[in-house]
Amino acid sequence: MILLTPSSGFFQRTNKLFLSEQATGLQIKEFARKNAANALSVANMVMGMASILSSLNGHQYLACWLVLIGYLLDLADGAVARRLDACSALGAKLDDFADFTTFGIATSLLLRTPDLLDNVLCMCYVMSVFVRLCFFSSGIPFMYRGLPCIYSSAILASASLLSGGNMAVLRVTAVAMILFMISQNFYPHDRVLESQAWKKAVYAGGVVMVFCSSFPPACVYYLLWSVSYILFPTSLWSCKV
Repeated sequence: MILLTPSSGFFQRTNKLFLSEQATGLQIKEFARKNAANALSVANMVMGMASILSSLNGHQYLACWLVLIGYLLDLADGAVARRLDACSALGAKLDDFADFTTFGIATSLLLRTPDLLDNVLCMCYVMSVFVRLCFFSSGIPFMYRGLPCIYSSAILASASLLSGGNMAVLRVTAVAMILFMISQNFYPHDRVLESQAWKKAVYAGGVVMVFCSSFPPACVYYLLWSVSYILFPTSLWSCKV
């Protein structure tokens, strides 16, 4: 019969505690892996809600930059999910909710004025984003149908910053973006962070521009980036290029 000494009992308890902590550490790592992309989608949604509140309180400049930060987060969440092999139905739903919040509601409020026609334009913009998110699948691999709403939002936010909120400019821009979003034109999947090094450098430049947000022309960077996607979708931005 083997007697367990107090010291051996202590080592057993220590070993169990160590194994338990090790298992907990692995669970935390697995949770972080599965939810890293979801966290980016939630951050995008938070940017959208903050932009909405900023617009409602008359802080148009801040509202625009929050939309542009959401633009960067949206480009990152899909890349992180695929990189970590953490794509899920929940992640897809979160991404759609975040996109509708930031690139639908928040962006439309950049057009809001007391004028009835401007409010109608806001609603039309939101509905076009809704239609775009519901029917974006083209049935063709690596292709979207209609302009992705993140680019129309980035163009509208940049136009607002550059024009100082000039409503004539914003109305024309918004109508053009609505037509692009509901069009039957094909646009490539824009996996910027999963493509060539120069595209990753473009993304990194966008992050740097956030820290230059006190300098209004910094938003020209996002304007050129987004317009280039419309003008040269396949030759520049296809994930297969």
